Amino acid sequence: MNRHLISAADLSRQDALDILDTAEELAGLAGRQIPKLPTLRGRTVVNLFYEDSTRTRTSFEVAAKRLSADVINFSAKGSSVAKGESLKDTALTLQAMGADAVVIRHGASGAPHRLARWVAGSVINAGDGTHEHPTQALLDAFTIRRRLGRVDGLRVAIVGDVLHSRVARSNVWLLHTLGAKVTLVAPPTLLPVAVGSWPCATSYDLPAVLPVSDVVMMLRVQRERMADAYFPSVREYSRRYGLDADRLALLPGHAIVMHPGPMNRGVEIAADVADSPRSTVVEQVANGVAVRMAVLYLLLGGGTAGAATGDDRG
Repeated sequence: MNRHLISAADLSRQDALDILDTAEELAGLAGRQIPKLPTLRGRTVVNLFYEDSTRTRTSFEVAAKRLSADVINFSAKGSSVAKGESLKDTALTLQAMGADAVVIRHGASGAPHRLARWVAGSVINAGDGTHEHPTQALLDAFTIRRRLGRVDGLRVAIVGDVLHSRVARSNVWLLHTLGAKVTLVAPPTLLPVAVGSWPCATSYDLPAVLPVSDVVMMLRVQRERMADAYFPSVREYSRRYGLDADRLALLPGHAIVMHPGPMNRGVEIAADVADSPRSTVVEQVANGVAVRMAVLYLLLGGGTAGAATGDDRG
């Protein structure tokens, strides 16, 4: 792997498989009486979050602590950032403290790229603007593989607010790298202008795509990022692009439903669908810890998947 994880597009197929295989080994830790390894003892991981987060920040914190790393949670609120400190000066402060890895979430696309120029440690992108969120894509691929046994050759529909979704961008690149066939489904106003250059198909017709999909991934409508009217009303959007029980019935019997969270129940996904046995929403959160442990281990610890858990099977 590279020293940083900034974009899913930077991962080769082998890199991605190494992360997924290592995560599979590390997932078994959760069943131990003391679910910890000494692998990153003496290393320092900084969670540098300029935007609010529950799942991602907590997941990285738990992952680092299970690998015995020291964790510093740095929030823009209540720090020198609130007094006007620049990202570069914050980076230099973290560098002086000896941070081995910086996990950054920032509202500006490209912030992790800039940070990587200023720190000697590894930089992990936990979401930058509307650009990317690579570890979310990795945990989604991990969840798909656990549920369906593979990723290669599967048909994945990503539905909803693609325009503002860093999750969609990372998933398109990673799932393509792993051999899946991705179709983006959204109203024309919620597809990026450059989507024609992405390795995926597009559609405006959700009912037509569902019967030929192995996975349907619903995206949150990010109204906080919408300065203009991208669709007539929430009710109209839900009618055209929401996943309810009737549309769930159009999916093949083995197909699964995903959502990166947080969900707008009753908008992009009905409550009964979100809570159905075909939904992987809760699994995705649990799997996020194992995947982020794998990323931290491979970036900072090195070695093989078996070595991560002390399993020397040769």
